[in-house]
Amino acid sequence: MTSGSDAASGAVWRYRVPSDIAEAQLVIKKSTFIGTAGPAPDAAAARAFIDGVRAAYPDANHHAWAYRIGGGPQGEIGSSDDGEPGGTAGRPMLAILEGSGLREVVVVGTRYFGGIKLGTGGLVRAYGAAAREALKGLATEERVLHLLAALTVDYDLYGNLRYLFPQHSVRIEGETFAERVTLRIAAPAERFAEVADLLRELTNGEVRLDERTDGQRYYSGD
Repeated sequence: MTSGSDAASGAVWRYRVPSDIAEAQLVIKKSTFIGTAGPAPDAAAARAFIDGVRAAYPDANHHAWAYRIGGGPQGEIGSSDDGEPGGTAGRPMLAILEGSGLREVVVVGTRYFGGIKLGTGGLVRAYGAAAREALKGLATEERVLHLLAALTVDYDLYGNLRYLFPQHSVRIEGETFAERVTLRIAAPAERFAEVADLLRELTNGEVRLDERTDGQRYYSGD
C-alpha cells in the first residue's frame, strides 16, 4: 500500500515487492493449473523468471505470463497468452497483479491440458485463480523512497545527529572527517519536512535540507 508521493518527482513514497517465490496448484475439469509468482525488478528479470518456469515444467501445454514492474501510466507491464485464446490468460493474470498493488512482480500460469475445454470464460477464471492463489502465498517487503543529501556540520552537532537521525529513520550513508564533518544521508521522503525542520533548528538556519538534496533511492523498509 502506498502512502503518498514525492511532489517534485511524482515518485510513490512506499510500495511492496515480492521477497521470495510462491507457487499454487489448481485442478479444474481435469486440467492442472500451476501459478508461480516471484520478484522481477525489471523486464529482463521477468523474462528470466518465465524461462525458469518453462524449464521446470517443460512438458506443459501452456506457460501464460504477466508482469508489472512499476505503477501508474508510466509503469512497465507485459503479458502473454502463450497459445491460449486471446485475452484468456495473460490479461486476467495482469489484472490480478494490478489489483494486488505489488510492483516488480511476475506470475506464470502453467497449464497441463486435461482433455476438457473450459471455454473463454472458464480460462479467464482459471488463470486468474492460479495467479491469485500464488500471490496469497507470496512473501513481500516494502520499498521506501529516501531523498539523498550531503551536509557539513561541526563536531559538537555531529554527536547529536548520530543520536537523533535514527529516531527519524534517517540513514547515514557516508562520513568524511576534516575540520568539520560531512555526512551523506538518506531521509524518508514522507519524513523529509520534519528532518529539514530539525536540521534548520539545530543549525540556526545554516542547514536547509531542501537545498542540499542530490538524488533519491528506494530502500527496504525504513
